[in-house]
Amino acid sequence: MPKYLVETISMFRMRYVIEANSAADAKDEVTMNVGELAEFSQHHVDELITTAREIDDVEYLRQFDEDNEYLKDWTEGQKFSFVNAIDYDSK
Repeated sequence: MPKYLVETISMFRMRYVIEANSAADAKDEVTMNVGELAEFSQHHVDELITTAREIDDVEYLRQFDEDNEYLKDWTEGQKFSFVNAIDYDSK
């Protein structure tokens, strides 16, 4: 069965609580310090599919190693364990 690489963008609503003199200062603090602030909460809003294309096993392994450089030493079997297969018989 062919494999398809489906790329998405996930959107989250993030909340931070900032003590500041004004809302403008609080917004500036978030803009300037993303990743450094304590997160109050988050909520997954949506996931948008941006592309989908068929790939072969060679492209799968190349892309796996590129995206997961720290897992390059894994066996091919371990790498292919991330393939999701639709079970058409159970539908």
